[in-house]
Amino acid sequence: MAKNAIVGQSGGPTSVINASLAGVYESAKRRGAGKVYGMMHGVAGLLERRWTVLDEHLKTAMDIELLKRTPSSYLGSCRYKLPDWHAPEGEAVYIKLFDILKELDIGYFFYIGGNDSMDTIGKLAEYGRHIGSEIRFMGVPKTIDNDLMVTDHTPGYGSAAKYIGVVMKEIIRDATVYGTNYVTIVEIMGRNAGWLTAAAALARAEDCEGVDMICLPEIPFHVDRFVEKVACMQAKKPSIVIAVSEGVKLEDGRYVCELADDVHAVDAFGHKALTGTARFLANTVARRLDTKTRCIELSTLQRCAGHLTSRTDITEAYQVGGAAAKAAFEGHTGEMVALKRTSNAPYQCTTELHPISEVANLEKKVPLEWINADHTDMTPEFISYAMPLIQAELTPIYVEGLPHHIYLPE
Repeated sequence: MAKNAIVGQSGGPTSVINASLAGVYESAKRRGAGKVYGMMHGVAGLLERRWTVLDEHLKTAMDIELLKRTPSSYLGSCRYKLPDWHAPEGEAVYIKLFDILKELDIGYFFYIGGNDSMDTIGKLAEYGRHIGSEIRFMGVPKTIDNDLMVTDHTPGYGSAAKYIGVVMKEIIRDATVYGTNYVTIVEIMGRNAGWLTAAAALARAEDCEGVDMICLPEIPFHVDRFVEKVACMQAKKPSIVIAVSEGVKLEDGRYVCELADDVHAVDAFGHKALTGTARFLANTVARRLDTKTRCIELSTLQRCAGHLTSRTDITEAYQVGGAAAKAAFEGHTGEMVALKRTSNAPYQCTTELHPISEVANLEKKVPLEWINADHTDMTPEFISYAMPLIQAELTPIYVEGLPHHIYLPE
């Protein structure tokens, strides 16, 4: 009798994470899986015995198409850190998880997520080998941050980059209407890697002058130098638009947002919540220079804008899900599917497998050679890298003028 499969989503959502879910589901069913279970809120939910049978919800081709076009995590998500199974108190968690997987007759386990999610896959695969389990554990990459190693880029990044490019063009047009001194600082997600903020460079085109400054976490930040650069730029043109990563840091390692008085919570992985960078810098510029300022935080909008999804991104998200299922059914475990770019003109990409050890707990930064000499803009090499990822659109299915989504009621 065919073994069942189970799939979960973890970490921050994206606008295409459900396309990967659709890819896993359809590929697993084609390859003979019995039931395909969905963890409700990832591994944390599975430990609480919360799951659903996807076969009961994804019954038609239209259900799959809606799933592909629905942003955020259809199954819910979590930020749960699995303990070290070598510790006596930690192994109890693994025993509980594997008992549940045995109860559900699971042969294939898929986790769609970023760096921390790949750490989870690595730990489960290692424990599975330790106890002689035949369950195959596969990681499916997802993160708008684009900071996973070994993969050319991550599903989710292309659509977020497209959103940022679109919004920055619109903000630039709005910022110039009055002709008076104005500094607009846009805060973009990115803790330690500046891939998303770099995407602001995509706004520059024949119909748009582009942003005036881009500040990435890869470059140590100096508040005084920042203000000086703004002053020099504003001496040449009144309206300045700046893209700044939420994770820009001072030379001593502190985040710039920590210079404000905001309280920053810490999640299960020890990640400090970052917010307020643009507000702090806008207030600082307003105090020191004779100019009006405003701050804009794109916040969750950049990861859930399903109406601006890149067709390239959603297609690749579906492909990596399918590739993970194919690999698991062929006997692979403890690995992640990666995207490998084979050509840039025309753009072509394929998939390959890498051991989780090459991914988990590592971060891919923006290459310093893709940042210009005065650290205010991206080089043509970055544009060539990012531009193919934002191409084409997958139009939402509209009902009464609004995008129609599929969801699981709690």
